[in-house]
Amino acid sequence: MFLTNQDVVELTEWRRGLHRHPEISGEEAGTARTVETLLASAGADRILTGLGGHGVAGIFEGGEPGPTVMFRAELDALPIEEISEAPHRSRVRGKAHLCGHDGHMAILAALARGLSRQRPQRGRAILLFQPAEETGAGAAAVVADPRFREVAPDFVFALHNMPGMKFGKVALIEGPVNCASRGIRIVLTGKTAHASMPETGVSPVSAIAQLMPALTALGSGGPMDESCAMVTVTHAQIGEPAFGIAPAHGEIWATLRTMTDAGMDALVSKAEQMAKDAARDSGLSIEISYSDVFHHCENAPEAVAHLRRALEAEGVPHDKGDLPMRASEDFGQLGAKAPAAMFFLGAGEDHPALHNPDYDFPDDLIVIGSRVFMRTLRDLLG
Repeated sequence: MFLTNQDVVELTEWRRGLHRHPEISGEEAGTARTVETLLASAGADRILTGLGGHGVAGIFEGGEPGPTVMFRAELDALPIEEISEAPHRSRVRGKAHLCGHDGHMAILAALARGLSRQRPQRGRAILLFQPAEETGAGAAAVVADPRFREVAPDFVFALHNMPGMKFGKVALIEGPVNCASRGIRIVLTGKTAHASMPETGVSPVSAIAQLMPALTALGSGGPMDESCAMVTVTHAQIGEPAFGIAPAHGEIWATLRTMTDAGMDALVSKAEQMAKDAARDSGLSIEISYSDVFHHCENAPEAVAHLRRALEAEGVPHDKGDLPMRASEDFGQLGAKAPAAMFFLGAGEDHPALHNPDYDFPDDLIVIGSRVFMRTLRDLLG
């Protein structure tokens, strides 16, 4: 174990400090400054800031030529009110670290502490603190940043804590691990009319009523394989809150989800055609837009092999768990640039679920996660 008891105490308090001061996607400026200070104190050879927004990358150089190995954590919290009596509970109303990104950052902070005492023998270790994971925009922005070429990795690794799994147990597989997903917003526009003469207007009511069940029928989940497709209607709105006006405006929002990006292309095509047909049949104009776009995440076999060796060397139990999962992650954007793998670390079978208002990251996972990452790092870089 490369951490001392005092290290664990200090890293735990550092994590809880982040928890007290959460910042949501795109607003992580203070969190980024905290990370930058930590990396500087660990003696990082270079620190890149402002990557893809508020992203921060700490670079630790080895003494000999070798691969560049990147470890990624997320900076952002969620726009949810925390329910907690813990002394370190969120001090920001309506915002909280309820996905464990504060804990993921603490695991990378532990790596920084270890690297401060022993640099890699060869190559480079990159600690990437990525912005805006929750919206799906962060990893894409980091990769698109011209300075990403300065830290272009040969391997990328990440983890996510997972309530519902036995504490300390790991789930890891090759191939797809997280679904592709995106939010579709369909806006239908017609013409208002007096409520006593609706025939003189063009209403979106029939189209919305048709689309809500029809979109859902495009996919309800099913087996977690390449045929998996799911559409969840999340919001609908028609007209104004008035009794005298037949509406002209309607919106329907839905989340589209598939196992792979190829499946998403097919599902998008079906959903768009269905919406356009409904609009045409009702004489409506239509606008379609997308938000929260996540590509599917795929674990490369060679990256998974490195993680498995580290798990076995550290005596951490692991199997395939319930992977792949329906939930989405933007780590796939990094995986498109280099062989990548993410593992899922059990937070306890009875632990509150991710995004629950009473969730909190289990601090004891800092040691387990950082052991696996450090072993992976040393195996590759010495």
